[in-house]
Amino acid sequence: MPSKKPLPDVPLLATTEVEVLEEVTTGTGLDAPWRVILFNDNVHTFDEVIFQLMKATGCSKSRAEAHAWEVHTKGKSRVYEGDMEACFRVKSILDEIALITEIQG
Repeated sequence: MPSKKPLPDVPLLATTEVEVLEEVTTGTGLDAPWRVILFNDNVHTFDEVIFQLMKATGCSKSRAEAHAWEVHTKGKSRVYEGDMEACFRVKSILDEIALITEIQG
């Protein structure tokens, strides 16, 4: 039977305190509230914008008309708010007719 050798004396390592930092998010995560902004242009008619808004967001005709009017008078409107994936879906439908859009988070 092999003999057991004693372990050599090894000095213990000094312990060090470590500060743990907590990450703070600023609402830019994938599930944070994201917004689709529609900007005014001089190309599309009110009817085109209204139809595309209804198609993209599922909103009522009266709500789409209100957004179209806000875009016309103020230059832009927040037409949708949701998670990033849904905003990309809405934006892609608005982009089908080359509306000017932006996603903000």
